[in-house]
Amino acid sequence: MTSAPAPAGSPLSRLRDRRLHGAPTRAQAVAYGASAFPATLMLQTFSAFVVYFYVDHLGVPAGWVAGAMVAHGVLNALLNPVVGAASDRRRTRWGRRVPWIGLGIVPLVVAFALVWVPPPLPPSGLVVWFVVVVAVFDVAYVAVVLNVAALFPEIFRTTAERARGNSPRQVFALVGMILGTAGAPLLYGSVGWPGMALVLAVVCLAFFGWAAAGMVERPADEAVHARESALSLRDQLRYTFAHRAFVTYVVGSLLLQSTTAVLLAGVPFYVRYTLGGSEADATLLLAPIFVAAVPAILGWSWVVRRVGPRTAMLAVVAVYGLATCLYLLPTTVLGAAAAGLAVGVGVAGLMQVLEVALAQVIDDDARRTGLRREGMYVGANGFVVRGSVVVQAVVVAGVLAASGYVEGAATQTPEVATGVRLLLGGVPVVLAALAFVSFWLYPLRGRDGDRSSVSVRQDRGAGS
Repeated sequence: MTSAPAPAGSPLSRLRDRRLHGAPTRAQAVAYGASAFPATLMLQTFSAFVVYFYVDHLGVPAGWVAGAMVAHGVLNALLNPVVGAASDRRRTRWGRRVPWIGLGIVPLVVAFALVWVPPPLPPSGLVVWFVVVVAVFDVAYVAVVLNVAALFPEIFRTTAERARGNSPRQVFALVGMILGTAGAPLLYGSVGWPGMALVLAVVCLAFFGWAAAGMVERPADEAVHARESALSLRDQLRYTFAHRAFVTYVVGSLLLQSTTAVLLAGVPFYVRYTLGGSEADATLLLAPIFVAAVPAILGWSWVVRRVGPRTAMLAVVAVYGLATCLYLLPTTVLGAAAAGLAVGVGVAGLMQVLEVALAQVIDDDARRTGLRREGMYVGANGFVVRGSVVVQAVVVAGVLAASGYVEGAATQTPEVATGVRLLLGGVPVVLAALAFVSFWLYPLRGRDGDRSSVSVRQDRGAGS
C-alpha cells in the first residue's frame, strides 16, 4: 500500500499525519466508538434476517441458503488472518490501519445494500447472486472492521482505560443492534426490503464519516516495524495459535458468538411459528434485549475494572446461558419480550468483556515477543469466530428440517413450533456451558495481563 504525497500543511496532510500521544480525548473515544454503530447494524441485520429473507420471502430452499452461508463463513474466516497479517506488516504515511478503513467503507455499504435488492431470478440464480454479493461484502467488511478493531488495544492501553473506552463503543453497537434487528422488521414492513437497504446504507455512511475523527494511530517504532514486517503469515499463525491465552479465549468466544447467531436467526421463526405473532412482532421480542443491555453495559464495565477480564467472562457466560433458558417458557410475544430483558443483561456483558480480554491477550503477546500484532490477533479471532455463521446455518437448517418445516408454506406443523422453541431455549445454554469451561482455563488472571501464579510457556522464536 502506498499513499500519494499531499502538500505540506494542507488539510489532507494534517489528517494523514495525525498521531495519538497519551490517552485519547473523550471526543476521540466517542468518535472511535461511533464506528461500532454501522458495523454492528450491517452485521446484525445480515445475521438476523438474511436466512429468513431468502428462505421465507424469496422461496429459496433452506438447504441451498445454508450452503451459501457456509461458503460465506469460510471466505470470511480465511480473509481475517490474511488481512490481519497484511495490516500488521505494511505501514504507510497514513499508518497501518487507516488506509484499509478509508478504502473499504464505500464498497462495504454498497455490497450490504445489494444483498437485499436481488434481481428477479429463479432460486438457483438468487443463490448465485447471494454468493457473489456477499463475497464482496465479506472482503470489504474484513478490511474495515478488522482494522477498526485492531486500533482498540492501541488507542486504549490499560484494562481500566479499555473498560471505560469500550462503553461508548458498545452503546453505539447496541443502538446498531436495535436498528439492525428490532428496527429492520419495521423498515421492511413499511418501505419494503429495498427501502430498508437504502435507509440503512445512508445511515452507515454518515456514521463512518463521523467515526473517522477517532481513527488515530500512535507514532511508529521503525525498528519494531522492521521485525513485524519480517514475519511470514505462516509464522504469524504459528505463534498466535501456540499462545495458550488466545486459544482458550477464542474457543469460548466462538461458542458465545454461535449462541447469539443462532438466537438472532431463530427469532423470526420463533415469533411466527411458536408464538403465533406477525413479522413486525419480532421488534417486540428483540427490543427489550437491547433496551436492557444499554444500562447493563455500564455495570459490566465496573465489573471488568473490579475483577479483571477472566472473572468477568465467567460471570457473563453464567448470566447469558441461564437467561436464554427462559425462551423455553413463553406462549405469547409479550412473555418472550419479558425473557429478553434478562437476555439483554448477558448480551451487554458479552459485548463489554470480550473486547477487553482480547486486548489483554495482545498485550501479553507483546510482552513476550516485543511486537505489536493487533491485526493478526483480531484476524485470527475473526478466523475462528466467523465459524459461528457456519454453526448458525447448520443448526437452524437442521432444526427446521428435523421438525418438518416447509419453505414458503402458509402454516407449519406443531413440531415446527417445538423445534424452534428448543432452538432458542435449548441450544444456546449448551453452547454457553461449553464456553464457561473454556474461559475457566484462560490463564491471564489479573487485570493487565498479570498471570498471577500461572506459569505459561513462552513461544520460542517469535521475538527473534
